[in-house]
Amino acid sequence: MKYPLAIFTLLALLFCACNNDDIPANVLKPDKMQAVMWDIIRADVFTSEFIKADSTKDLLKENLQLQKKVFALNKTSREQYYTSFEYYKSKPELMRIMLDTMIARVNRGRNKAASPIPNQEMIK
Repeated sequence: MKYPLAIFTLLALLFCACNNDDIPANVLKPDKMQAVMWDIIRADVFTSEFIKADSTKDLLKENLQLQKKVFALNKTSREQYYTSFEYYKSKPELMRIMLDTMIARVNRGRNKAASPIPNQEMIK
């Protein structure tokens, strides 16, 4: 009789642990949020580094246009992104994990790109 109760308790604890902190339905899940946030950061850098050089362009307008493209590509809206951003900002531990994962992905990509080209003799 004790074992079914113990198994039930263990399963309930596992279910609660895997609940992903009960993220609300109107908030982007961490993987999706990372993808959108990374694209927004890239758009901001592009605006500040490359479009800034063209004095005929309005930086704010250009950045907003790039953000619209980012939201369209990621199938989300500006409102949902900023609602999600506020949610993650209010949960520092979730935000830290998300940002750490983004940085790790970027570093892995850099390491792959920096790896030496295999010796052509070895390929033949």
